[in-house]
Amino acid sequence: MSTRILGILNVTPDSFSDGGELDGADAAIARGVRMTAEGADLVDVGGESTRPGAGRVSPAEEQRRVLPVIAALAAEGVTVSVDTLNADTASRAVAAGAALINDVSGGLADPDMARVVAEAGVPFVVMHWRGHSADMNSRAQYDDVVAEVRTELLARVDEVVRQGVDPDNVILDPGLGFAKNAEHNWALLGALEDFVDLGHRVLVGASRKRFLADVLPPDAGMADRDPATAVVSALAAEAGAWAVRVHDVPATRTALAVQREWRRHRG
Repeated sequence: MSTRILGILNVTPDSFSDGGELDGADAAIARGVRMTAEGADLVDVGGESTRPGAGRVSPAEEQRRVLPVIAALAAEGVTVSVDTLNADTASRAVAAGAALINDVSGGLADPDMARVVAEAGVPFVVMHWRGHSADMNSRAQYDDVVAEVRTELLARVDEVVRQGVDPDNVILDPGLGFAKNAEHNWALLGALEDFVDLGHRVLVGASRKRFLADVLPPDAGMADRDPATAVVSALAAEAGAWAVRVHDVPATRTALAVQREWRRHRG
């Protein structure tokens, strides 16, 4: 099965690479429709920045940002996911038409999240997470990052399943950039098959993240990270990733098409 593309739609003023680009719901809705036309399988709508150092927003403000966009996109036939830490936002987003809940905390930030997911019966992205954005960099301490992230992710899976989430609805995300430095991120990507082998679908979110600057000239800008993201997406697909979460949908679509043809003609 082909690797899916989640297009990132940040309805925020302060996301790390595109905060403030979408001024109001109409612009966000137009962007989401365009992403689908460009090849996104899902459009992942978020109303709270999770960049390092970011502060929290209230659930009410988050919902004001995302719910009209989700409802309008769903009405247009776009398959939508919601990127949220808040159970109430997740519940309202599903009611508005969201088909997947993407929680960067894996249910740790809000104790009601697993219940909401279980009741909704939708796929649930469980990301590896050690704490909120304001202090997550201080938590990037590992003896063996691959082994520890696997162990901590599996513990979260066990807990959300215990709370009623269908194991078949669990999607794993190793959490690139969240409480991890560049070397940790590259190590996780190099061992991606170790996560695929756990038996759950795997989502990879490398798009425009800081560690990609390692392979770019010192004066490269944020958008210059898109080609590197596309390469990572193709390699993640080759390793068995179910989906990649990206800003640049057309470049990712091309990279995945190359990967599929390369694999089809191998040997």
